Amino acid sequence: MKYYIIAGEASGDLHGSNLMKSLLKHDSNAEFRFWGGELMQNVGGTLVKHYRDLAFMGFIEVVFNLKTILNNIKFCKKDIEAFQPDALIFIDYPGFNMRIASWAKQKKIPTHYYISPQIWAWKENRIKAIKRDVDYMYVILPFEKDFYEKKHLFPVDFVGHPLLDAIQNRKETTTEEFRKENNLSEKPIIALLPGSRKQEINTKLKVMLSVVDYFTDYQFVIAGAPSQDYSFYEPFLVNKNVHFVSNKTYDLLNVAHAALVTSGTATLETALFNVPEVVCYKGSWISYQIAKRIITLQYISLVNLIMDKPVVTELIQGELNTKNLKAELQKIVSGAAREKILQNYVELKHKLGDGGASDKTAQLIVSRLKN
Repeated sequence: MKYYIIAGEASGDLHGSNLMKSLLKHDSNAEFRFWGGELMQNVGGTLVKHYRDLAFMGFIEVVFNLKTILNNIKFCKKDIEAFQPDALIFIDYPGFNMRIASWAKQKKIPTHYYISPQIWAWKENRIKAIKRDVDYMYVILPFEKDFYEKKHLFPVDFVGHPLLDAIQNRKETTTEEFRKENNLSEKPIIALLPGSRKQEINTKLKVMLSVVDYFTDYQFVIAGAPSQDYSFYEPFLVNKNVHFVSNKTYDLLNVAHAALVTSGTATLETALFNVPEVVCYKGSWISYQIAKRIITLQYISLVNLIMDKPVVTELIQGELNTKNLKAELQKIVSGAAREKILQNYVELKHKLGDGGASDKTAQLIVSRLKN
């Protein structure tokens, strides 16, 4: 069967690649055409557009790039129609994917949504559009199933979180190998995960690096995103105690003692590696003011949202400064606060289920297509 998959971010590329592998297990004749990245491309099929050309973060940034976004939507519709897929699979990326879903419904193309839009955070009015335009929904957070069913939307499938599989199935590098390959000393490592988009890296990495000289007993390592070249990071590497690795985030987290992490999927990845963290968020002033007025969540990190309590500290906008970051990092490199975080991580993993999200989703999609 023919599958058209749309993922618009690095995390979507990861989960999309694992879903494609599982689809091939259950449908050996699977043919893929997709929007994503290198990980999906490595599985096979045709990469239509790379996610690095699709990621516009924040309200103002979207407005400035509206023409490009509209052109992408127009092109995507034509490309899907030419491919004539048996299933159209959306992976998160709701601003774009929901527009395609509305069009696909009119064309009678079966729509499957893997990793739900976060309508529980904002834009709850999307519920009507989801009910109208999405045939099947596969959710990855335990509270999402209850949310949808309480809204009398439609039955959804909770498949568990795909990060559990991605972490478990990775090719693991030993601590000794990682340190040797990347010229790292024996000092404990503090990982810096500033995100994957240039604008968020520029905003947050400068603040993260401002605390380096206060922690001379540790070495800091920046996790470079696969979508960015080394030359982009080079100006940040002026301190001798700051190192850089590219596209090795899991290997880095596997050896890290603590981490400073941009809000998003990386906060959960860090927790699943048992690394105490401080969550960092800072956007443009206008984007933040808009978001503050329409997002009603008590927390911004997935760790705290899933646990429904402040497990990890979140430094947001004006709170993200050198003084606060230094104080919070000091708390998690040793002592009671660190131990409490690690204890909460055990409960977090229990809430996320037993893994196998990609395989469960692939089984459901293939069986529904056959029926």
